[in-house]
Amino acid sequence: MSERLKHLAMRIRNELPEIEHTLKRAMEGVKRAKQTGDDYYLDGVALNLHSFYSGIERVFELIAVNVDDMLPEGENWHQSLLKQMAEEMTEVRPAVISGSLRLGFDEYRGFRHIVRNVYTYKFDSARIEKLTEKAGPLFTRLRAELLAFADFLEANDGEEV
Repeated sequence: MSERLKHLAMRIRNELPEIEHTLKRAMEGVKRAKQTGDDYYLDGVALNLHSFYSGIERVFELIAVNVDDMLPEGENWHQSLLKQMAEEMTEVRPAVISGSLRLGFDEYRGFRHIVRNVYTYKFDSARIEKLTEKAGPLFTRLRAELLAFADFLEANDGEEV
């Protein structure tokens, strides 16, 4: 396996605990907001959900650059990247994530944009709680699919992917 792909497989494996950590912080923030009635915790939850998706997107960017040799450009590049990860690239790689995960994470992609462009006091607390609740099962599936992809990279020892 090329050193580049070996390094990519390692990066994927190393990013997963970091992404999971941000998710746990978001979950703890929702718990504290409910316990105290203090919605200021939800500002932190929103930031952690932003980091959660940004970490996922960072992994996708690494794959796009190092395997696909094609990072999307333009106004909707974030959306295109997510779609790209759910598509098989014939003779290059299998789909990195399933179509259902792509749809599940599209909402987090959109929310990340909101966090960057809306005043925090205008956040929808019900949406933040819903996104946090749904993130755990989505991340469990994502972890399995990304680890399978890292295994794919390592299994192609000596072959060009």
